[in-house]
Amino acid sequence: MQPSAALARISPSATLAMTSRVFELKRQGIDVIGLGAGEPDFDTPDHIKEAGIRAIRDNRTRYTNVDGTPELKEAISAKFLRDNRLSYTPDQVTVNVGGKHTLFNALVATLNPGDEVIVPAPYWVSYPDVVQFAGATPVFVAAGAAQGYKLSPDALEAAITPRTKWVILNSPSNPTGAAYTADELRALGAVIERHLDLWVFADDMYEHIIYDGFRFATIAEVCPALYERTLTVNGCSKAYAMTGWRIGFAGGATWLIKAIAKLQSQSTSNPCSIAQAAAVAALTGPQEFLADRAMAFQARRDLVVEMLNAAEGISCPKPEGAFYVYPDISGVIGKVTPKGVLIDSDEAFIAYLLDDARVAAVHGAAFGLSPAMRISYATSEGLLREACSRIQAATAALR
Repeated sequence: MQPSAALARISPSATLAMTSRVFELKRQGIDVIGLGAGEPDFDTPDHIKEAGIRAIRDNRTRYTNVDGTPELKEAISAKFLRDNRLSYTPDQVTVNVGGKHTLFNALVATLNPGDEVIVPAPYWVSYPDVVQFAGATPVFVAAGAAQGYKLSPDALEAAITPRTKWVILNSPSNPTGAAYTADELRALGAVIERHLDLWVFADDMYEHIIYDGFRFATIAEVCPALYERTLTVNGCSKAYAMTGWRIGFAGGATWLIKAIAKLQSQSTSNPCSIAQAAAVAALTGPQEFLADRAMAFQARRDLVVEMLNAAEGISCPKPEGAFYVYPDISGVIGKVTPKGVLIDSDEAFIAYLLDDARVAAVHGAAFGLSPAMRISYATSEGLLREACSRIQAATAALR
């Protein structure tokens, strides 16, 4: 028995690998500060937790509909209308085991060998691997710091071929925090509208984590002509601090939602019934805390950007959203550590930070654009200040 060819087309998640490494070091009693995990440090709000507890006590612990309970689908439809001015009926809504599951279902249900998916780089680590698992080809389009880490209409047009099936748009972005304005989405939409077989995977997972008065927009909202060709994807993990509850969802064309349900019926079946009950409370309950948490993240962002820009060889743009920064570290490449190790790549720099400064981040190559690193500031201000001080000392020690 050998692993399948499909399995050989993917790699383990670099972000999860770093998180596991940090857990192991901490278990050994080592003082390491983990800035690699894409997980809010806030607790799940009490009213959401209580809804999950009530579901257990009410014995709501049996199978549900494969792709979500009627109550949760209604809540998701209401959320899309309230937050995004998008009208999706419950049969246009799918509920999955986290946003990664939504991505997997949508691509595996629609891609064939020879198909292409446009993936702006830097990208979330799972995008290309899921495309490749499905037998298709990711087409990477550079969207670097000079472009504000955003895909341009000209670059999008140049990447489209008769084989292109999807373009993935993630706003605010993991790993950069860059977010598209409504006008920027309209400009991309004008290109997509001309290519009638091209669909949009709109990953809006960080919708509520935005800063400085930025107005979030999603492409199906600002480009109504693309409504039928867009899968609008979101979830409870980031905004509601429910990463472990594993609830992702999406709105889209009825035939696509049915295709996703068919695939899901033979894989996970329904998401956890208890988590679904909690998700109803998340989407229909108080929403005011979302702005308060975004303000807390904004203060952390400002601290991290300021301190990283004070580190020798690092240049850190200020993102519009999410809870990541993606600093350029080209200024440290070619230098030598106090132990005589050459920093010849961003992966080597990340190894140096972990081994010598006891700070864990993720190397830019994992996200498709080097030399850079991703730092998550979803932790306390005190830990962030200490981590950035360690990074400053580590860069100052390079020669």
